Amino acid sequence: MVGVFRKANMSKLVLPKIRKRHKRLLAEVKAHWGRLALAMMSSFLMAATQVSIAYLIKNVIDDIFVKKDEEMLALMPFVVVGIFLVRGIGYLGQEYFIGSVGQRIIRNLRDALYQRIMGLDLSFFQAERTGGLMSRITWDTFIIRDMVSRSVTGLVRDFFTIVGLIGVVFYRDATMALYAVVILPIAYYPVMYFGKKVRKASSASQDAMSDLSAFLQETFSGVKIVKAFCAEAHETEKFKNKTERIFRLELKAVLARSLSSPIMEALAGVGIALVVGYGGFQVIVGKSTPGTFFSFMAAVLMLYDPVKKLSYTNNSIQEGLAATDRIFDLLETETRVSEKDGAKVLPKGPHAVSFHDVGFSYDTGEKVLSGISLSVNPGEVTALVGASGGGKTTLVNLIPRFFDVTEGQVLIDGCDIKDFTIKSLRRRMAVVTQEPILFNDTVACNIAYGRPDASREDIEAAAKAAFAHDFVAELPKGYDSVIGELGNRLSGGEKQRLAIARAILADAPILILDEATASLDTQSERLVQKALENLMEGRTVFVIAHRLSTIRHANRILVVSGGRIAEEGSHEELIAQNGAYRKLHDLQFTEETR
Repeated sequence: MVGVFRKANMSKLVLPKIRKRHKRLLAEVKAHWGRLALAMMSSFLMAATQVSIAYLIKNVIDDIFVKKDEEMLALMPFVVVGIFLVRGIGYLGQEYFIGSVGQRIIRNLRDALYQRIMGLDLSFFQAERTGGLMSRITWDTFIIRDMVSRSVTGLVRDFFTIVGLIGVVFYRDATMALYAVVILPIAYYPVMYFGKKVRKASSASQDAMSDLSAFLQETFSGVKIVKAFCAEAHETEKFKNKTERIFRLELKAVLARSLSSPIMEALAGVGIALVVGYGGFQVIVGKSTPGTFFSFMAAVLMLYDPVKKLSYTNNSIQEGLAATDRIFDLLETETRVSEKDGAKVLPKGPHAVSFHDVGFSYDTGEKVLSGISLSVNPGEVTALVGASGGGKTTLVNLIPRFFDVTEGQVLIDGCDIKDFTIKSLRRRMAVVTQEPILFNDTVACNIAYGRPDASREDIEAAAKAAFAHDFVAELPKGYDSVIGELGNRLSGGEKQRLAIARAILADAPILILDEATASLDTQSERLVQKALENLMEGRTVFVIAHRLSTIRHANRILVVSGGRIAEEGSHEELIAQNGAYRKLHDLQFTEETR
């Protein structure tokens, strides 16, 4: 009993939310009311031409074939040509105007989705798969476009057609019309029942397609590793399993769509049989004319076609609503790193950064940082070392608010960083990560990513400071060379130097280097280290380093272990303490001298 009660309450909670989403989509459709009105007028024209054909059959049979009316015979071809000309104009207007509405809605949804996703914090991206997000922006919006462009068009056109044809059959013979339309209320139930089945199967299929997109993104990005470990067959088998799941789900949807058709056909057969029996008898006894009967029959046959199409239209709408729910799941996701009202702009210039009893935990409850307190003055270089997983990267990620602290405060010049606008906060920082992230654009655009208005002279100066100019000059088009997806046309060291050049050009007062020289060979590392030393002057710098030789001259070195600062001091002070730092130093020195 308790389980039933909970289920009932869950339904009350979920249904209003779903309906609200659908109303939001409907509001988006209504925003294009002008084009919708033109599309509906065009649909009305198409429906009117179909109704007029059924209506004119009586005149064709009774006046031309029975009464031998030559004037009607001369007139009818022109009427028929006019009807089909109007029908063609109606079709063109309907397709164009409703298509333009569908395309505009999808453009707006895609823009809103991308804007929402890009505004979410890093924890969201750690929980979601890239391919799944791509699938929602591409595949799910495509399904909604199809629903708006095709299903809504069909629904409007079929509605006008059904209303018009019902008018014709009742005008021709009200009693016979009752026999014909008695099945319409009955047809409602299979349409709705199988529509629910289609929606359920479609939702599962869209989830499976999202999973497939994520899998493709992972395997294509990691194709070098796949080939290096001869795992092509293994990945192919995984791909087949995923496509098999999609196949089975799609088959369920196909079955649900198909089952409604034979039921509708059977019901239509019953209605037509009643019409033939009753109408034929009326003609035989002289109470009706052949023209009236055939006009009525034509209208009934035309009427059942849009009624049957309502089943397919409903199925398409259900698929679109399932995609709508998936899209609004993202649109309604709230970022955990938000900007408060009245946030101020962080000014330019040197800045002091301090942590006051900072703690951080992920959603899982796993505590990553605890009790971190330190102050870094402008112009100081603070290095963070320690074993992987100790919390070094998480600590520096709190400064630009990639994550928000769960305990304590991060301060800049004594003010909580939450008091500043996120844009101005991040504008005052330059970040070079362990894995250099470059874009499929020119060398110049990648270096100027943080300063798109930078001159070519400034770009080249930054490249020279990062010791990237020489290899860039050797590229086919120099600074105008496109470097491929994630810079895959460059070596690891070349990519890292471009990333450093990008940070140099940004000229930010706070600099975060996360293993910035890890991908460089010894010679390049020494050159870049000299460039970084010049860059660090007058700036607040945080350096995460694995090679202790690169941070020997830091003002302060922090040994981070288990989410806490285990040791703190200069290189000489930490060596003298003979603790964790000394062990790391001796271990690396031993390895380098082997």
